[in-house]
Amino acid sequence: MPKQSLTQKASDNPYFHKDFHIAFNYGIEYIHKKFGEEAVREYLIQFARSLYAPLMKAIKETGLVAIKDHYERIYKIEGADFDMDYSEDELIIRLSSSPAVMYIKSNGYVVSQLFSETVDAVNKTICESSQYEFEMLEYKEENGAYILRFYKK
Repeated sequence: MPKQSLTQKASDNPYFHKDFHIAFNYGIEYIHKKFGEEAVREYLIQFARSLYAPLMKAIKETGLVAIKDHYERIYKIEGADFDMDYSEDELIIRLSSSPAVMYIKSNGYVVSQLFSETVDAVNKTICESSQYEFEMLEYKEENGAYILRFYKK
């Protein structure tokens, strides 16, 4: 029988990171219990500055469309139900239920009381060195649903 080989790259598979949310949730809870709320925010700011440096650069270069494209890509990967209102000066995002929060709960874990900071602190940090501001207009702890607003300063 002739030898067959299969070459596959990570990029050949859809990016999917559900269990990341469980680990991230536990990390946030650990920091909260050991060091307090402000330490969680400081951690998330450092996290956002590192992970989202390319997005932050893109925002400076192309504006709000970079944030819009980012969220559309993430929501598609996670199968989220969402809608957006977009203009050059403002982006409103409505997420009906967070796939991350629902995955954490469906696996029997308790969602950290500061999990909403993964949205609030992270998006504030993403916008910090741009011409845009961020505000979380609504957040529902029971399912992680939210309404976000990004707008020109």
